[in-house]
Amino acid sequence: MGRNIAIGDIHGGLKGLIQLLRRVDIKPDDELIFLGDYVDGWSDSANVVSYLIELAKQNTCIFLRGNHDDLTHKWLQTGNFNEKWLQHGGQSSIDAYRNFSVEEKQEHINFFNQMLNYYIDKENRMFVHAGFTNQNGPEAEYHETAFYWDRTLWEMTLALDLKIEKSNDFYPKRLQLFKEIFIGHTPVTRIGKTKPVQRANLWNVDTGAAFKGPISGIDINTKEFWQSDPVYNLYPDEEGRN
Repeated sequence: MGRNIAIGDIHGGLKGLIQLLRRVDIKPDDELIFLGDYVDGWSDSANVVSYLIELAKQNTCIFLRGNHDDLTHKWLQTGNFNEKWLQHGGQSSIDAYRNFSVEEKQEHINFFNQMLNYYIDKENRMFVHAGFTNQNGPEAEYHETAFYWDRTLWEMTLALDLKIEKSNDFYPKRLQLFKEIFIGHTPVTRIGKTKPVQRANLWNVDTGAAFKGPISGIDINTKEFWQSDPVYNLYPDEEGRN
């Protein structure tokens, strides 16, 4: 049996992703669960997508949709964008696709189309880029954008009194639904951390690759984790996201 490894936000840092996977020493029977945000940040956004398409031919890969993936996907399909997206990494994706053919872009659009909003495994562990808001579970979510934009699930765990038992009526209902939840989206560097962080039964694997942190991967069974070098060191002539 292979390992089940969740991988945090990449943000165009292909050099960091390759370095991480070498350190993980992935085998063909390892399952890789990518938590989203493959693009917007470093100059290899389009190349990350090409790499992941090829990687899925040798490993079982689950690709979750991040908010930046959704924005880049919409731009690829329509050509429309907003200034806020450009300011938060979108320009790097536009630049990265300049030399891609129409056929290559269509292959990437197909990749984005097939992403999942969330994934629940056989052990009742949930994987999602950002979170969900409905106490009845993700299948009852009113707006799918919550899966790749909402931060309240993470913020709630940061504020949670960890002395409360999971069986307690006051324990947040969203957390009671799953054995564990794995997310990205909000860099743990915002709370001064550089490694995957556990709060209650939630794991945040976004270690700030878009800024000054590494890309991280975690074995969801053993909790062993691996990291690339801080990605900005691998792109010394670039600024990344501000």
